[in-house]
Amino acid sequence: MTEKIKIERSEGTLRLTLNRPEVLNSFDEEMGAAFIEALDAAADPAIRCLVITGEGKAFCAGEDLRALSDDYDRGQAPDLGDILRRRYIPVTQAILNLDKPVIAAVNGTAAGAGVSLVLACDYRIMSERASLILAFVNAGLVPDAGATWLLPKYLGIGRALELAMTGRKVGSSEALDLGLASEVVADDEFAARVSKLAEGFAAGPTTAYALMKKLIWKAAGGHLDKHLEAEAQAQASAGASADHMEGVRAFFEKRPARFEGN
Repeated sequence: MTEKIKIERSEGTLRLTLNRPEVLNSFDEEMGAAFIEALDAAADPAIRCLVITGEGKAFCAGEDLRALSDDYDRGQAPDLGDILRRRYIPVTQAILNLDKPVIAAVNGTAAGAGVSLVLACDYRIMSERASLILAFVNAGLVPDAGATWLLPKYLGIGRALELAMTGRKVGSSEALDLGLASEVVADDEFAARVSKLAEGFAAGPTTAYALMKKLIWKAAGGHLDKHLEAEAQAQASAGASADHMEGVRAFFEKRPARFEGN
């Protein structure tokens, strides 16, 4: 297992820490594969709660575009639909279908697919300094990894569209008000609170938790697997656009993007 994912077990809790702090814990191929493998360990009956967090100052900045720079340097965008199917869809499915509580311990910024990862979790605790940035639009892309399925269920269509289309930062206080965060904790109390929360869930009625998850998501409606595939197809189309190439060039060159609508 790569050191890009730290795995810790303690009293019925499995803690997975995204460990690429130098790039804000963004995903590359190796970390994505390791994370999927690590999630399999949560199926162990001895594990009764899963905690996902990030190392350093960020939770997760989504996909590491720099890891795909060879394709972009050739002027050819990678197949983003394929990346979703291999790297992100299995993660979203695993978390939502896991029959035990999953805590997102959002220690810092979550951006792009990092927000999707947060939204897939059952309980989302944020430090005061943490924020959510649905930044896909800045690269001429659509929210993915389940975000377009999850956001309307948390927020309703109007607010989901507003966040998706602006890509603006949502601070921890606003996230709590919107229902995107379950609770917000002072930075110096964050680690202790996460541990206490995980201990409480691990000591709780696992079967009841599993049934709650199944019933509540069923009541929310919609077919997750079909929607995830629709997202992958939409992202493949967006990823093939000229606007996406401009968005990536602007990101690498640290300048505002000049989108032309194609």
